[in-house]
Amino acid sequence: MERNNLYPIFLKMNQLQALIIGGGNIALEKLTFLLKSSPDAKVTMVAPFFRKDTIELANRFDVKLIKMAYDESFLHKKDLVIAATDKFDVNKQIYNDSKKRNLLVNVADTPDLCDFYLGGIVTKGNIKIAISTNGKSPTMAKRLRQFFEDVIPDEINELTINLNKFRKGIKGDFAMKVTKLNKLTKGFLTE
Repeated sequence: MERNNLYPIFLKMNQLQALIIGGGNIALEKLTFLLKSSPDAKVTMVAPFFRKDTIELANRFDVKLIKMAYDESFLHKKDLVIAATDKFDVNKQIYNDSKKRNLLVNVADTPDLCDFYLGGIVTKGNIKIAISTNGKSPTMAKRLRQFFEDVIPDEINELTINLNKFRKGIKGDFAMKVTKLNKLTKGFLTE
């Protein structure tokens, strides 16, 4: 059986500089996904043209749009790169340029040229669940996201805040705190 060996992390996108190269449908999809999860993300987009929907979305958030063809200089002071043009040779060049600079890069619809994938994400207040199919099926990730959005109650955020307050009030060492919290939360999702 195949196994997903990806390591999930949650990035503080408001502290990183993201670059999306492309102005068409795929770039819009990547931008939408990023801003849905991290509305305060620092994003720059580069493309010779931008869809009207992309411009409107960029204006609602603080996304910098640069109407130019890709050039390696755009990678300067960036932390994360998403190549979303409709030209494979340009995407491959972006990948190669990014790797020379030790940048994390995702080339849309080309899993072999990705350091990371953009999976399904469920957000309910402070709770965030990331779903990965190892780049095999974005449709499956989407369906799982929809499932979890439906089954996780909206009240989970209030419960999380209350547990945080309780955790801060527990006396004792780390192991004792974990034991108390485990006992308290044991039946939360089984009822």
